[in-house]
Amino acid sequence: MSTRTSTTLETQWQSLSKALEQLRSGQGGIDNLSARASEAAELRAALPERFETVLGDLLDRLSASALFSDESCSFSQKDLLDGLQSWLAHARLRLEMDG
Repeated sequence: MSTRTSTTLETQWQSLSKALEQLRSGQGGIDNLSARASEAAELRAALPERFETVLGDLLDRLSASALFSDESCSFSQKDLLDGLQSWLAHARLRLEMDG
């Protein structure tokens, strides 16, 4: 992997991680997180296909959860954010293994 590619992947990973932190702290929204995920095309392409599937599922559920209060939604926003944190950790490990 070239240095430029590695730098791009790291930048995109950091952007997605920061958007997740902002959402957790109430300073960013789900739309911001989804936009950062969409912009992370090189990062997503560098990972196995199952990462794309899992990320898409988590973001879809997170978007749906925003439409309902915690009591009426079938999945917890906190659990989904924890799932995204886990996705980021696994993505980092995979990139390090491949790098």
